[in-house]
Amino acid sequence: MDPRSGFCPATRTFRSLRPPIPLPPADAPLSFPSFALSRLPSPLPAHPAFLDASTGAALSFPALLARARSLAAALRGALGVSKGDVALVLAPPSLDVPVVYLALLSLGTVVSPVSPLFTPADVAHAAGLCDPSLVFATAATAGKVPAGRTVVLLDSPEFESFLHGHEMGEDWPLAGVRQSDVAAIGYSSGTTGRTKAVAQSHRRLIASSLQVRAAPPRTPGAPVVTLLGVPMFHSYGFHMLMRGVVMAETTAVVTAPRGGAEGVLAAAARCGATQMFVAPPVVVAMARGEGGGPEGFPDLVRVDCGGAPLSAAAASAFHERFPDVELSLALGSTEGGLISKMIGHQECHRIKSTGRLCSGVEAKVVDTISGRLLSTNEQGELCIRGPSVMLGYVGGSEKEVCAFDCDGWLRTGDLCYFDEDGFLYIVDRLKDLIKYKAYQVAPAELEDVLHSIPGIFDAAVIPYPDEEVGQLLIAFVAKQTGSNNLTEGQVMEFVANQVAPYKKIRKVVFVDSIPRLPSGKLLRRDLHKYVTYSKSTSRL
Repeated sequence: MDPRSGFCPATRTFRSLRPPIPLPPADAPLSFPSFALSRLPSPLPAHPAFLDASTGAALSFPALLARARSLAAALRGALGVSKGDVALVLAPPSLDVPVVYLALLSLGTVVSPVSPLFTPADVAHAAGLCDPSLVFATAATAGKVPAGRTVVLLDSPEFESFLHGHEMGEDWPLAGVRQSDVAAIGYSSGTTGRTKAVAQSHRRLIASSLQVRAAPPRTPGAPVVTLLGVPMFHSYGFHMLMRGVVMAETTAVVTAPRGGAEGVLAAAARCGATQMFVAPPVVVAMARGEGGGPEGFPDLVRVDCGGAPLSAAAASAFHERFPDVELSLALGSTEGGLISKMIGHQECHRIKSTGRLCSGVEAKVVDTISGRLLSTNEQGELCIRGPSVMLGYVGGSEKEVCAFDCDGWLRTGDLCYFDEDGFLYIVDRLKDLIKYKAYQVAPAELEDVLHSIPGIFDAAVIPYPDEEVGQLLIAFVAKQTGSNNLTEGQVMEFVANQVAPYKKIRKVVFVDSIPRLPSGKLLRRDLHKYVTYSKSTSRL
């Protein structure tokens, strides 16, 4: 193996350059809660396990474990919940949610978190895929649950009674749960089609909790305070929430509804966060000074950004405004877990990459036409394997979808390359590549250029069908406040001066905002619907 790039010429694969993580033997019977409890110090930490950054309420480590144990006993005794059952969690963020997660996992019950903003149709689809025997909801979300499902309301006297006084006995967490058993079911669009249910193992939870090291506080001996600025139901948030227990850190959660990036930054300042797990919109807000400068975050050491791509312009602006704070970009997915990440100041300045492969992860780059395995600086589809890779899709016809190649590698659907130093660069999603004449164009590259134009707040590029050239490139642009003078011609000229002729933008559509998920992930399908409608009405 090349010690610089991690490339192995014999196998034509890339291997992690990171030190190995202390994973238990794969065949050892062990659930995630058992592993987490084995890592906690004795006596238990004096600082809170979880902190509500919106209200100041705290949950200590002793209280967390006592409530999780009592809830597990109540669920097993009163409701008959057992190993292998599935529990759908349809609830807004609160200090009760991590208790529910730990209690269910300790029983070998599968946790399936979904967004509290889901419509009844979304919830019905998720329930149809995972087939839950129990649903955790609140009075505000219970109406979305399909009829016939057993529902426990987190804001009810019944649930409050479950948290105290129920005895589980010595068998807690439940013995007999294996690392290969399903721990959670997350939801992903996959590489194509509707939302898919993704089975994730206990070993994946264990691995992801060890792959992200804590950022040492600026004051030696001070506690690590992690601000979780991503949703608890999202795979990213779910795994990082559980990671805080293993690492015996204080995890601050944001419970204020619809606070957006502004709410996350206000919460980080209030709780004195030393590190943050956030999505790109929060980093963009920090880069623009919307949450204040470094003086507003005196304890902040590192910001971990994931969930969606971050533009190079936003990353550069962040480094200028917060020169002493690490901005660690990463690549992960519901199917593949944490794949690559930046560690340390030097790596964090490789702003166009997603870092180096995480411990335990192997990768190969496959030519999308010939199937040939590629070396450094050659573009192809990223395929991976490692302890965090999903077990597979579940539910309905989706379980027949194969995301693995014949050798068991997960095909990510990402067009990528590794450089000579082992840094991974994602060019774009293969399904999003635009075909202009005989050329393939990556929208992400053009979006990066658009984000660097003064006066542009957000941008997206999609194709428009054309009989002569195949597909034309159209840019949707949201202007910054006060930039009304920016014209279509100026945008097209700026891009044309930065890219090859076949990558030119042929049309610019100004919009109020670009549709994105809270994670920052671009909803290209919404823009495609706009183009389809406009074409049918001849309005574009």
